[in-house]
Amino acid sequence: MAVPVIGQGTWQMEDDDAEGAIRALRAGLDLGLTHLDTAELYGHGRVEETLVAKAIAGRRDEVFLVSKVMPSNATRRGAVAACERSLKRLGTDRLDCYLLHWPGSHPLEGTVEAFEELVAAGKIRSWGVSNFGVEDLEEVLALAGKGRIACNQVLYHLEERAIEHAVVPWCESQGVAVVAYSPFGNGHFPSPTSAGGKVLASIAKAHGVTPFQVALQFLVRRPSVFAIPKASDVAHVRDNASAASLKLTQEELQRIDAAFPKGAEPDELPVI
Repeated sequence: MAVPVIGQGTWQMEDDDAEGAIRALRAGLDLGLTHLDTAELYGHGRVEETLVAKAIAGRRDEVFLVSKVMPSNATRRGAVAACERSLKRLGTDRLDCYLLHWPGSHPLEGTVEAFEELVAAGKIRSWGVSNFGVEDLEEVLALAGKGRIACNQVLYHLEERAIEHAVVPWCESQGVAVVAYSPFGNGHFPSPTSAGGKVLASIAKAHGVTPFQVALQFLVRRPSVFAIPKASDVAHVRDNASAASLKLTQEELQRIDAAFPKGAEPDELPVI
């Protein structure tokens, strides 16, 4: 299944109007935003997956469906059981990709074994990780072998570009997709009165689009990078969907790069 560059996230959707969120997710599917991401953690372990189940009812085959196992459940037996619970909440017999939500205390060997067991059983079609830095990625690669890690889902927005230092180059060298979560900064999008916000506004005006669309297209400018913005209203979903077709010039990309410098490489991978 082809995976669209722009997908749909659901983190914190439990705080939104449920019916409105379901309408937004369905509108996203209509617009081609068929990469749909959730997790057992979201909504206190239940809400988001059951909400997603309602949104994809009757449309499962259209969706590239992703969920995540919490590290506390990521033993060999625990990850298999967690996946079964997620499948039940989602009302489906398989996930297109299953992720370890972040590095935890259980040995990764058991997690990888669980993922491969789930693949063999047809419960998941692929697996990956989330919030993994290069050192942890290397450990998973050594356990699983090349070509098994489908993606690494990480924090990435204009004011948090740390993954560009080492994580993105590593993933590109190993054929691992990078999936950007919170691409609008989790409620802290650049102010229109800030220097960076003015750059985004200027470029947006030239294209007849919004600053959010400009930001999103900048983040997915590399073929290896996908993004999963959350949107709980239809207008926002339409805005996100239109970003996929926006073409920024090299000069515009350079202006954004200068307005939002990636800074020095941090000691630890930033997460939310």
